[in-house]
Amino acid sequence: MRKLNPKTLTVALAVAVSVALPGQYSHAQDASTVEVMIQTAEGDIRVELYAEKAPVTVANFLRYVEGGYFDGGSFYRTVNPENDTGTPVIEVIQGGMPGGEPPFPPIAHESTRDTGIRHTDGTLSMARAEAGTASSEFFVAVGDQPGLDYGSSRNDDGLGFAAFGRVIEGMEVVRTIHGKPADGSVDIPYLKGQMLTEPVAIEVVTRLPGHGGTQ
Repeated sequence: MRKLNPKTLTVALAVAVSVALPGQYSHAQDASTVEVMIQTAEGDIRVELYAEKAPVTVANFLRYVEGGYFDGGSFYRTVNPENDTGTPVIEVIQGGMPGGEPPFPPIAHESTRDTGIRHTDGTLSMARAEAGTASSEFFVAVGDQPGLDYGSSRNDDGLGFAAFGRVIEGMEVVRTIHGKPADGSVDIPYLKGQMLTEPVAIEVVTRLPGHGGTQ
């Protein structure tokens, strides 16, 4: 899949250049899990992030959360067997920031081979174009999606996508978003029929206190 900015629609699904994250985020590497709440117009989605297994990806996601960069964003893309133009076929919803350029540089790619986090039902993962380009766009797997793991042919490089967490409450919200009409306009043929007619607002994303690291 390809990285997609919802405003510019440059390309579609999601991670990242090797860069060190700011020191204040280094605690993510010491905690086993961190919980985050994604509040949407359709309901709440609670996720746990695996900071020990995917430290770079989790630290990156948390700095967007803690900086409020996802607030006012949206889930704007749904992929299913009827509209997918990639191979193998997948099922996901994709979301991100309100638009504009990400405030932070892209991150190093943490593959499923290295983390051991597979794209099973509810997995949270990063969208990307080339490996090492993921930054702020993310997606949620709907059903088991081994086609997104390392070694799959979904991308020519075979590196898969960077899974880093999982939905622990609110999969019914994810499935509601996944089933919404998708006939939004788009200039990229690859994405035709995948853009939600009415994107679902991401109202606020917050890190839950007492879950991983220091507060």
